[in-house]
Amino acid sequence: MNSRSVRRTCVSLVAAGAALAGVAACGSGSGSGSAAPAKEQHKAGSDFSPVAALQAVQKKTDGAGSSKVEVTMSMGTTMGLQGAGDLAWGGGMTGTMRMKYTQGTMAQTMKQIGAESIDARYLRDAYFANMGPTFAQSVGGKHWIRYGYDDMAKLMGPSGAVMKDQMQNSTPQQGVKMLLASGDVKKVGTEDVRGVQATHYSGTVDIAKLVGSSSGLDAKTLDAFKAQMTQSGISTDTVDIWVDKDDLLVKKTERAATKNGELNTTAFYSDYGVKVAVEAPPAADTLDFTTLIKPKTPTQQQG
Repeated sequence: MNSRSVRRTCVSLVAAGAALAGVAACGSGSGSGSAAPAKEQHKAGSDFSPVAALQAVQKKTDGAGSSKVEVTMSMGTTMGLQGAGDLAWGGGMTGTMRMKYTQGTMAQTMKQIGAESIDARYLRDAYFANMGPTFAQSVGGKHWIRYGYDDMAKLMGPSGAVMKDQMQNSTPQQGVKMLLASGDVKKVGTEDVRGVQATHYSGTVDIAKLVGSSSGLDAKTLDAFKAQMTQSGISTDTVDIWVDKDDLLVKKTERAATKNGELNTTAFYSDYGVKVAVEAPPAADTLDFTTLIKPKTPTQQQG
């Protein structure tokens, strides 16, 4: 594998790995978002509004602390992937996921390097991707790539700063918070989700306004991010969530148009409170992605 392929793969994984983790977030996680205690709102009468109900869901889901997650994601002809694992939140997202690239140009690239499936570990300051033995042979025998959130923010500019905020503040209840911030939430009805009776809520979110209202980022960074979102062709995000009788999120879907095609994600959540244990891979078996994306100097190319 040549150095250009290595760099292209590493940069692609910045977006792909973060996007999968972002299924637990998708809205920036810094804001609080409740006008009144969710418990009080939830007891406001038999005809309480969807907003009051979702405030209870936000509190209960956030307080659960961890869950098992299954997710599928597609974006036009660029990417299709599936993932499953355990994630914990509170003080920064941590956890593990197994990801498989199923379609699109990303899947073709990953197949070429023998890494159609990868294991990911999420820590509070970085996530790690195990690229497998074929990739390791081309980078000195090391299997893991480290993606530091601070480095990702620098590499990706304003949108990277927002991504860093998402990665460090991810919880499933961010989907609930998105609907609360949208001002457009409605109750659809009751449906079966994998054998569980769940209440379905839906709404359309103005992404730029959501980021501005819920993140702690400065105005300059936010303005630049909104410009990048506009260039990507994303203006709104349709969010649907399903909630069980215990006020816990069991399913979420999102749909948004981008220049690379329609972005669709579906996530299922279960086993809230599951124990999550994760640690960084051995340093001797890990490379930092910033060292891999640097172009070779003329001397290195000759060697």
